[in-house]
Formats: sequence, structure tokens, C-alpha cells
Amino acid sequence: MFSLKNIFTDAMHLFYPHTCIGCGSDLLSKNEQVCIKCLRILPHTGFENIKNNSVERIFTGRVPIEDATAEFYFSKTQLIQHLIHQLKYKGNKEIGIYLGSILGKNILKSSYFKNIDYLIPLPLYPDKEYKRGYNQAEIICNGMASVLNIPLHTKNVIRQRFTATQTKKRRTERWQNVEGSFIVKNYEALEGKNILLVDDVITTGATLEACSQALSAVKDITINIATLAIASK
Repeated sequence: MFSLKNIFTDAMHLFYPHTCIGCGSDLLSKNEQVCIKCLRILPHTGFENIKNNSVERIFTGRVPIEDATAEFYFSKTQLIQHLIHQLKYKGNKEIGIYLGSILGKNILKSSYFKNIDYLIPLPLYPDKEYKRGYNQAEIICNGMASVLNIPLHTKNVIRQRFTATQTKKRRTERWQNVEGSFIVKNYEALEGKNILLVDDVITTGATLEACSQALSAVKDITINIATLAIASK
């Protein structure tokens, strides 16, 4: 027997279909952003369970990092690129929260990343955040926080100058481009804290390294890093 609620739900689905961002299928619940079929093909790294993984090695000998991970391998023309593009350039915050929750769930099950005090989204330059309307790293953190129950720490780590896009720069150029870009306004607020620095995609790690260098000046701080994806070589 059909209820009025079911009829209303079916009508809403007809006029406002909720579809998978990956393939367009409508075979998913209202709380999901990606269908099961697309979710299965996302290239998970498993780095949250592996010490000395590819993300950790990026920072070896450069800045002290306790644990580091990336949830997916990033490749152009692949689904994960499309999803992150939706987050960064199409205003789709929901996919950022959804992917952040996946990252958070796997960190929660990991033997590492224990006793984290704060999630810190990698800051955007204020003008860039204003034009975009949000910081995509903060959206990812919101998804992670919904699973990890760890508070965000924002407005203290500041990106103090504009930097040109890193996309076509070599590693040395990337580092020179972001060197000295970040400051910590209140050191005392992070003294002795175990923090998780979060971004969307890591390539050479120059920007995360520059931010970690600024954070490492805080007394007795422990720095961990997590990103949605790591660029495939």
C-alpha cells in the first residue's frame, strides 16, 4: 500500500533527481554522493596503515612529520579528478564532506594518527578564499570531523601572501613560490598539541611543507598530514 510520504518522495525524486556525481545513476541513497559502482573503482592507497609511505617520504629530511597519508591516487581523466574538481571549482561542498568522511573513517581504523587534538585545514590566501566562497580543505575537514569527533582549528594559521598556481612549476620553483607564505598568529594555542594538517591533493608537497615549517616553530607540537589524494607519477 502506498503512503502519501512515499508518493511525495517519488515525486520529489522525479522532479529533483539525486544522482551519482560519477556516472549519473540514481541508484543511491539521499545521503550518498557516489554510487556503489563508482565507489568501488576509486583508487584507495591504504597509506593510513603503512609507515614510510609515499606521502611520508616526501617530507623526510625536510620537516618533522609524525604520520602522513593520502586517501586516493590522483590521475587526470579519472573519476577522482572529477570529484575533486567538483569540490574546488564547481561549488560542490557536499562531495568534499563525503570524501572527507571516507578519509576520516579510514584514519579512525588506523593504528596511527592517535590522540589528534585539532584538524587544521591548509589555509588559502584570503582573496582566493573570498572569490571561491570557501576553503576546500576546511570542507574536507568538516567531513573528517563528523567521523573523528575532532575539532577544527582555523584562523590561527594564516596564508599571508598570494602565490601563483603551482601546477606547472618544478619542485624547487614550487618551494620558492610558497616559502614564507604561512604564519602562526598564536603559538600558545598550539603548544604541546598533536595536529592533523589537511589538504586536497599533494604533488611535491611544497605548500604543505611550507605550512609545516611555520607550525614546527610552535613548542612541542606534533604534526601529521592527510590529503584526499596524492598525484600519480
